[in-house]
Amino acid sequence: MNSDISQIKYPVDLPARKFHRRLFDPLIAIGLLYVLVALSGNAFTASHVMLSILAFFISSTVFGSADPWRQAPQANFLTLARAITLAWLVVAALLLFFGYVAGLSPLFAKHEVQIWLIATPPFLLFAQIVLQKAGMGLSGSSIRSVVLVGVNDLSVKLAERVDGNPDLRMEVSGFFDDREMSRQPEDKRVPLLGRMSDIPAYVRSNNINTVFISQPISAQPRIRTLLNELQDTTASIYFLPDIYAFDLIQARFDSVAGLPAVAICESPFTGINGMVKRISDIVLASIILLMLTPIMLGIALAIKWTSPGPVIFRQRRYGLDGEEIIVYKFRSMTVCEDGASVVQATKNDQRVTRIGGILRRTSLDELPQFFNVLQGRMSIVGPRPHAVAHNELYRKQIKGYMLRHKVRPGITGWAQVNGYRGETDTLDKMEARIAYDLDYLRRWSLALDLLIIARTVKVVLSRDGNAY
Repeated sequence: MNSDISQIKYPVDLPARKFHRRLFDPLIAIGLLYVLVALSGNAFTASHVMLSILAFFISSTVFGSADPWRQAPQANFLTLARAITLAWLVVAALLLFFGYVAGLSPLFAKHEVQIWLIATPPFLLFAQIVLQKAGMGLSGSSIRSVVLVGVNDLSVKLAERVDGNPDLRMEVSGFFDDREMSRQPEDKRVPLLGRMSDIPAYVRSNNINTVFISQPISAQPRIRTLLNELQDTTASIYFLPDIYAFDLIQARFDSVAGLPAVAICESPFTGINGMVKRISDIVLASIILLMLTPIMLGIALAIKWTSPGPVIFRQRRYGLDGEEIIVYKFRSMTVCEDGASVVQATKNDQRVTRIGGILRRTSLDELPQFFNVLQGRMSIVGPRPHAVAHNELYRKQIKGYMLRHKVRPGITGWAQVNGYRGETDTLDKMEARIAYDLDYLRRWSLALDLLIIARTVKVVLSRDGNAY
């Protein structure tokens, strides 16, 4: 092993279980649906494709949240079967609900759907057992012993997660540090197995499989020495860079041209997450537009009859990566401001038309933005797009303001369902809205998107909020 510090491996989260939950199991369910339809002698129609897409996203979300396989290596057959069945029951209930709301139910033969819903849990259980056995055969069933070099927030957090995650098949033997316990952070003090110089002998005598090094760059000479002394062991060595000193957004480890790189600030919609987000936007926007077309036609006629001007208001906004986009809304005011200075609507604003007031309070003026979603300019859930003039104003006053543009703007967002909908007449209110937008980027999941959509419906129906 080369002693150069650049040869240290960077830690990688074991992706197998996440892949299994988010992609493999939904595909098993969809594949089973295809087989059952084929066996029944029927064609796999566009309706089945729609059902497959809904099944993929709903099961991916439920399996990722419920995690019925979390204790799979230790669970007995009945425990595992019960967990998988309960998770699938939630998926089935949501599928039936969305099928009813979207009017898809009459398009399927009832016996096909019933057999599929009943047969899927046993197939998922069988696949889990096969993968579990295959994984044990490939990697062995032994527990890997781990030591950590350095006592700090990152190493203690790693030890806690290893102890709490049996799927990793690791066991922490302890910590090494050149500092005495009295010099460790008060809230992170842990007993030590020894100093850094004691590590090679301990690794050899205790058959340690893995060494995690969590030391600052200033400790590089000691790390080089340690690497040299570990050359005659078989331990895998990982370096834990302390990136948590930064304000992280979707931090992760990656490689660029074969060299290790650490993402400090990145969009959550890369790789499979980007595909999940985009397809879910297309599916949901298409369903919503089909359901609401009569309402939108009625709104358009009402606007045209009650005030002069265009039905659709087009405004320049910042979209993904700060690129300018055109956003559609039903016109709710007597003016169509889109210049260097845009005045936000306020309570009792005289510019708001009679119909416009109703549209703004109920958020019906946002409905044309579902066309923006289909165009790829917007997403159903994301930070709300602000007028270009407002962006240029607030980007100079609020730290991290432009980071909200690392994703497509949304029709609704995390800030809007937490009370920051409508007018932001003070800097404090805008700062709070941006804080929620950045929190959304850090925490994104399909489950969070569905939660925001559900809470948006509740806010709109209750007329909660302060949109004028």
